[in-house]
Amino acid sequence: MDTSALESLGINEDFFETLIELTTTWGLRVLGAIAVLIIGRIIAGRVRKLTQRVLERANTDPTLIPFFASISYYLILTIVIIAVLNLFGVETTSLVAVIGAAGLAIGLALQGTLSNFASGVMLLTFRPFRAGDYVDIAGTAGTVDEIGLFTVRMNTPDNVQIIVPNSDVYGQTIKNFAANATRRVDMVMGISYDDNIGVAIDTINKVLEADSRVLKDPASTVAVSELADSSVNLVVRPWCKKEDYWNLRFDLTRKMKEELEAAGCSIPYPQHDVHMIPPESAAS
Repeated sequence: MDTSALESLGINEDFFETLIELTTTWGLRVLGAIAVLIIGRIIAGRVRKLTQRVLERANTDPTLIPFFASISYYLILTIVIIAVLNLFGVETTSLVAVIGAAGLAIGLALQGTLSNFASGVMLLTFRPFRAGDYVDIAGTAGTVDEIGLFTVRMNTPDNVQIIVPNSDVYGQTIKNFAANATRRVDMVMGISYDDNIGVAIDTINKVLEADSRVLKDPASTVAVSELADSSVNLVVRPWCKKEDYWNLRFDLTRKMKEELEAAGCSIPYPQHDVHMIPPESAAS
């Protein structure tokens, strides 16, 4: 090596050797880091696609597929970045601790939002109800329009939209009226104490048998349920398909009243008997 030429350029031999050593050492690390980043990104992309295919084959809700696929993608990238930092001698233990502390602070600040998000994931995973089901959630009833990651949107029978946070949904008792294929219509018909109970029961059974929407199995129940103040109450419990529930209930209510009256039975209503006491009798 011509030291005079190097000295003329203001570079001594020790500096040149140090430069070569640094270039060799860090150059290999930079090349290794670039290779790790490229390979890691390729792997992350393939893992994301694989996650999507697996979830699609498992008939997972379409709302959750992009979410879980993105989580797998960024999880692989996080591991790759930590590996790259290790190549450069960066102490990743403290870095992970800082990231964890930051994540905890963010989680506490967004506690309500994250709670809704977690509840949304559980609702979409376990599916206690689906879009189109008529449900009652903690006293709020309506038809489910959309199940999101943060809220559930429902429409009431009079077409009022209700938006409920997912945390209020998943932590409450859920009644799903559309989950089963059949439903029982619970009705009570009152007749007078002077009416013939056997005639009333036979008349109601004829009304039920004449309606094709009433299922034969399970069999309908018609029985005396209560001796009330003003009436003898008969419980009427036919079974039907869930989509026929309300129309059948409305039609049976009218038809049973008409047929009971035609059979000589009366539909009583609450009444009071007032006994007038003459003043002379009260004085005596």
